[in-house]
Amino acid sequence: MDDELERIKQRRLREMQRKMLLQQSQAAEPKKQEAARAPSNAEVLGGVFQGRAWEVYNAAKEQFPQVMPEVEKILVDAVKAGKVNQKIDGESLVGFFRQIGLNVRLNTQIRFAEHGELKTLEQKLKSEE
Repeated sequence: MDDELERIKQRRLREMQRKMLLQQSQAAEPKKQEAARAPSNAEVLGGVFQGRAWEVYNAAKEQFPQVMPEVEKILVDAVKAGKVNQKIDGESLVGFFRQIGLNVRLNTQIRFAEHGELKTLEQKLKSEE
């Protein structure tokens, strides 16, 4: 009786181990596929862009659609090669674009904080009348 009970326990233990190994291998497959997948350009640039860099980058992409795919490739290649080893903020990205001849224009607004809310210059002048 004890031998039979021990065999049942051993069989259940082996079955549980087999199921656990199967679950682990299934969980590892997506991770392997994800690791094997090359990161997209946006992911690579997202690793170095900070602050308003995306705003500047998107404005440049909108204003210079013919040139920006090549500039994007150059930036991504530089990041992957380790030539860019620091974070890029919006101001330095504007400077870079100006150095290569792309005068990126940004939508700029002057706003005032008044009573806990932001008001544009136009709204501020209207409220003072």
